[in-house]
Amino acid sequence: MRLVVQRVTQASVKVKKQVVGQIGKGLFILVGIKKGDSLKDAETLAAKLSKLRVMADKEGKMNLSIVEVGAEVLVVSQFTLYADTSGGNRPSFINAALPDEARKIYEHFVAELRRLGVKLQTGSFGDYMEIEAKLDGPVTILY
Repeated sequence: MRLVVQRVTQASVKVKKQVVGQIGKGLFILVGIKKGDSLKDAETLAAKLSKLRVMADKEGKMNLSIVEVGAEVLVVSQFTLYADTSGGNRPSFINAALPDEARKIYEHFVAELRRLGVKLQTGSFGDYMEIEAKLDGPVTILY
């Protein structure tokens, strides 16, 4: 699995001009799932993410987790995180998990975050989405 984690002051996702997920201050997360990823991988990354200390404390230092500050998370599936451009200019997505398997792992990741006390919204798996995010910092972490 790959995660692109961005600290935001706000983020939203629209499908067909309708907002399907929206948060204020928190983390915007793109999730890519490759062939061979497992439910255990989703659990491991959810646990790491829930403890990631990138939220500002009273002194403005990145010292607190999203759970500690009550921040929100917007999670969006993104198969293009597994694009392979080594063979030319047109990306291949052969390493990305097939949709049914990816959905299962993605939904498990989301459920695990909720179980860990993370307040979250999601995009719409497999749909074309319009995303708006106002980066805070900017702070971007890759898992």
